[in-house]
Amino acid sequence: MIEDISPLATWEAVQGDPDTYLVDVRTPMEWKGVGVPDLSGVGRELVCDSWQLPPVGLVNPDFIATLEKAGIGKTARIYFICRSGARSMAAAHAAYEAGYHNVYNVADGFEGPEDATGRRGRLAGWQASELPWKQG
Repeated sequence: MIEDISPLATWEAVQGDPDTYLVDVRTPMEWKGVGVPDLSGVGRELVCDSWQLPPVGLVNPDFIATLEKAGIGKTARIYFICRSGARSMAAAHAAYEAGYHNVYNVADGFEGPEDATGRRGRLAGWQASELPWKQG
């Protein structure tokens, strides 16, 4: 079973362990238009690896290969993040099946659920937790 981990606990894990990775599985359009977690303050880099490919959302056939190219070993701790936590959970399961057994899902993702006005980023998730992020 893949565990949901809070954005704050994810941030603490990435800061404290050099064999821990944060993998953003959203699309390039989301990275550019909405923003990405900023790990530069702790000397780390975000791994961007789309789980689904636009425009129709097919699963990225190179997803696991991109993790390998990023130098992520099978024993590394990997935290997957998307917009709200659904795609990242699917990506975490795929990574687990590929032999990465220390995988986690970032609860509520980068933007979290919609508020009463339909906007994201205010109720829960990376942004609402006021963790470092930047425009992509």
